[in-house]
Amino acid sequence: MGELPEPFEKAIFYEDDLLYSCLANYPKAEGHSVVVWKKSVDDLNLLSRGNYEHLMDTVDDVRDAMMKVLDVEKVYLVYMDETNHVHWHLIPRYNNKGYAVLEQEPNELEDFSLAQKMENVLQDVK
Repeated sequence: MGELPEPFEKAIFYEDDLLYSCLANYPKAEGHSVVVWKKSVDDLNLLSRGNYEHLMDTVDDVRDAMMKVLDVEKVYLVYMDETNHVHWHLIPRYNNKGYAVLEQEPNELEDFSLAQKMENVLQDVK
């Protein structure tokens, strides 16, 4: 993606012309990932139908890859627009359910090894 800090570059496991996906900087759970629209768009409803479908297809692919790599049965999809930039948080569910996942205190991401595993699985999907 160019001029990003090195740790952030290591967190990215998928990228195309419109969006990228990476491990979250401050994950709520191991494998917490984000799918981010590259251009500045304030809300989902401002995307064209084709761009929305591309975004959601990618979110589905990332979720499926997470389920396989992390061996979880559920991944929560969280969309909040407080930052005024379209992005989805994908948070795997381990032992905590519902809002309990969001109440966990995140720590800064230090282990980027899941990014390579996610990239490998996504290459098979895309």
